[in-house]
Amino acid sequence: MIKTIAVIGGGTMGHGIAECFAMYGYDVYVYEYNEKIRNAIIGCVQDELGVLAQEALIKPEQVGEIIKRIHVTDSLKIAGEKADYVVEAVAENLELKQNLFMELDKICPEHTIFSSNTSSLKISDICQKLSQNRKAKSMVTHWYNPAHIMPIAELTYFGDTSEETFKAVAKLYESVDKRVVKVLKDIPGLIANRIQQGVAREVFSLIEMGAAEPEDIDNALKFGPAFRYCSTGQLEIADFGGLDIWAVVADNLLPHMDNGTSANSILRTKVQEGKLGHKAGEGFYKYEADKSDEIKRQYTKKLITQLKTSKSYV
Repeated sequence: MIKTIAVIGGGTMGHGIAECFAMYGYDVYVYEYNEKIRNAIIGCVQDELGVLAQEALIKPEQVGEIIKRIHVTDSLKIAGEKADYVVEAVAENLELKQNLFMELDKICPEHTIFSSNTSSLKISDICQKLSQNRKAKSMVTHWYNPAHIMPIAELTYFGDTSEETFKAVAKLYESVDKRVVKVLKDIPGLIANRIQQGVAREVFSLIEMGAAEPEDIDNALKFGPAFRYCSTGQLEIADFGGLDIWAVVADNLLPHMDNGTSANSILRTKVQEGKLGHKAGEGFYKYEADKSDEIKRQYTKKLITQLKTSKSYV
């Protein structure tokens, strides 16, 4: 039974993963080697929990209790020696992940399950230097950002991962109210990111051809397809629309749609110009510096509203 959790990496994803588990009563040890990031973890979690309390997802008095369950450390040994389950959330660097898993293999108990939050690297490569016993207790568990709000968790079940390991981790994630997506094939991007990239590719193409302004393209998505996607999956939508209709429309539209196999040129240009989005003050939209925190807060509140609504469709 999984009781104690170690999160390796306390950045954007790591601190949110730790926060989520702590919200549901688990003791979490967060390892972060970078002092600046390490010192910011608790404050960041506290701010995010404050928003959840304002939105009545948790009670204000729970904030302190949740914080007490999160133990931040610069020692991999302290983080891993009592862990029943480890989730790694460091940079997408294969050598770094391999070395961390090798070190943790020496530190953690024999029963400890290892997982990686990666969505682009193979778990077989990350675990390449581990024993067969540990490989059977290893898998990918991919979260979406922000981890403490987004209800999806993609769990891989292929290769060396044992059925016992998958069931134990699936039970853990269901206990923190995640909707588990069981991934049966070792493919780049898993499931959700591939779907998202399919939409994004066409959106960037529409911008590039000047078909509409950014706000109108986003509105077309929000109040068109995404309005249904909030509660209904694509395959269900196709069934209700009629597969014969979907086949005809696909034949008519797909020849005219983007089939590129690399990032759109307009996206590359934005990156080269330093227009990286909200964090840089400008992307496809402009973000005033003095309103940055409020814009981020409103973005989070929209996700929380959707989270509340989605609970009715489970």
